[in-house]
Amino acid sequence: MSLTREQVRELDRQAIERYYVPGVVLMENAGRGAAEVLLGLGPVGRVIVCSGKGNNGGDGLVIARHLDIHHVDVEILLFARPDELTGDAGINYRIASQSGLPITVFVGQTFDLGEVTRKLAGAEWIVDALFGTGLQGPVKPPLDQVIAAINASGRRVLAVDLPSGLDCDTGQPMGETIRAQHTVTFVAAKQGFAAPEAQPFLGYLHIVSIGAPRVLIESYPASNP
Repeated sequence: MSLTREQVRELDRQAIERYYVPGVVLMENAGRGAAEVLLGLGPVGRVIVCSGKGNNGGDGLVIARHLDIHHVDVEILLFARPDELTGDAGINYRIASQSGLPITVFVGQTFDLGEVTRKLAGAEWIVDALFGTGLQGPVKPPLDQVIAAINASGRRVLAVDLPSGLDCDTGQPMGETIRAQHTVTFVAAKQGFAAPEAQPFLGYLHIVSIGAPRVLIESYPASNP
C-alpha cells in the first residue's frame, strides 16, 4: 500500500471528521511513534529537531517532547515565528514551550545560518521536520540553505514522513533535498518512495501508525497505479 499526497490529506480528514479522532491525537501518535523509532536505534546523544511551521513541524515538536521525557538532550530549531503556528502545531508549540524545552527561533532578522550550522555540528542526530507531504515545489531561501547545511553536517538524519524537498507523488528531489539515514513515514509508504530517484534520500524506511482506524486505512487500495 502507498498513498498519494491527496490520499494523505483525505485520510487525515476522514479520521478527524468521520471517525472523530482529533487531529492533535493523530499528531501526538505520529510524533511519539517517530521518537520511539529514534530511541530504538541505539543510545541517542544530543538531538537537534528542525521544525517548520506546518503539521510536519508540529510532529517535530512532539518528537522533541517525547525525547525529553526519556532524558535525551534535545533542542528545537524553529524556522517560523511562534505566532505562525496554528491548530495542532500551535498546541504542541505551547506544550513544548511551557515544558521548558529549549527552542531557538530562526526567522527574518533572527535567521543566522552560521548559528544554525554551529548548532547542527553539536548534534548526534538531526530530525528533519521542516516540510511534509504538502510540499509541491523547490524549497525557497533561506530554508534551502538549512537543508544544505543539514546535509553537509555529517550528522545522522531522521526525516519525518518524508525527506524535506522530496516530492511525495513522484519521488523526485525538488532542488535542495534532505539525505536521511532513516525516514519515519506515517500510515503507509508514499507513492513517490518507489521511484529509484528517491532511494538515496530516504535511507531506511520505518512505517508508524498514527491511530487512524483500521477500517479507514483498509478502505484504500493495496497499491496505487
